[in-house]
Amino acid sequence: MIHLKSHSHCIPLMLICMLNFVCTSSDSSTKWPTAGWEVTTATSQGMNYDSLYAFSAKLASGDLGYIDGMLVIRNGMIVFEKEYTNDYDSLFKTTGTKPGKYNYYDPFWHPYYNNTRLHTMQSVSKSFTAAAVGIAINNGSIPSLDEKIMDYFDEYESSTPDARRDAMTIRDALTMTTGIQWDEFSMPYTDSSSNCVQMEESLDWIQYVIDQPMAFEPGEKYEYNSGATMLLSYLINKTTGQDLADYVKTNLFEGLGITDYYWKHTPTGLTDAEGGLYLTPRDLAKFGYLYLHNGKWGNNQVLPENWVENTQAKPVDTIWPKFKYGFQWWLMPYGKNHTALLASGLGGQRMIVLPELDIVAVFTGWNIYENPALDSWMAMNKMIDAVVGE
Repeated sequence: MIHLKSHSHCIPLMLICMLNFVCTSSDSSTKWPTAGWEVTTATSQGMNYDSLYAFSAKLASGDLGYIDGMLVIRNGMIVFEKEYTNDYDSLFKTTGTKPGKYNYYDPFWHPYYNNTRLHTMQSVSKSFTAAAVGIAINNGSIPSLDEKIMDYFDEYESSTPDARRDAMTIRDALTMTTGIQWDEFSMPYTDSSSNCVQMEESLDWIQYVIDQPMAFEPGEKYEYNSGATMLLSYLINKTTGQDLADYVKTNLFEGLGITDYYWKHTPTGLTDAEGGLYLTPRDLAKFGYLYLHNGKWGNNQVLPENWVENTQAKPVDTIWPKFKYGFQWWLMPYGKNHTALLASGLGGQRMIVLPELDIVAVFTGWNIYENPALDSWMAMNKMIDAVVGE
């Protein structure tokens, strides 16, 4: 089923009783929103509505660029939800560019898919890819994270052979420490000199990635690399016999009750694992809620029991002091030994998971024009500050 566009809205209080579709497990009061989220007031869950509304008003004002939505969940219930309207059709006309699947200005593809409410996730897709790797390990398809990942690419031959590439592990790909010479952060994603843009313009994305020269020993240095996530997409295909999108559908989406989504594919038919997923904010929040509960959903352990813990157990330093990196998730240490999980994507896709506060916050937007994307650290602190009495 595909949802059509709706106008900007807040949650009417009259829906609180109408939307009580939430399942609860038999042995606890934890809510499992498989069939839908329960809606309640911010005050009832210990959050200051005025603080949330003030931040929403700032997002709606346009001062922070093109923001599409804000969704806040606490204790398994929606406490705040707002959508904002932006005229992406008119913005596209100012660019003078041709339409296309990977033209990020094209409103058919970005930020919403084909006039639906499915919003581009961009690099938030990477976090789903990591979950698929964890599930594949749990299912016995992948022996361990320390396997040499290139052992699964016998159908490919690199134009720049290097023993360091052969030593790269699955863990190195998950933590963006592949050692591959790669640059997609020093320029905009609309710049043709970006390795990511070049990969997306190539006919075989995997061939493009393994043809890039090695610059470091695997595990030695962090370098953000969307190509590394594409290696994981191929790995899932090779080890499970299923395309990543199909594998996630069967092993993740169906259990979480996610039915409305779209996933781009590369010219060779491989799932675009690095940025091709489209979801509604509410369904994205289900994925965050899964991580908030250590990979458990109801009575089912969807991810390996230690997967979420291991995602953040050995944080990798990045070029930003406030941000670390785990298994295709950003990590934001805060307070006294607390860590927020951040799934982040181009244009302002932000999902912030605060386990200690039982909060999942989702922000969507499309700041690829003159404004910087939403500041994740600021958004996290807005959520923390809105909690009453803690």
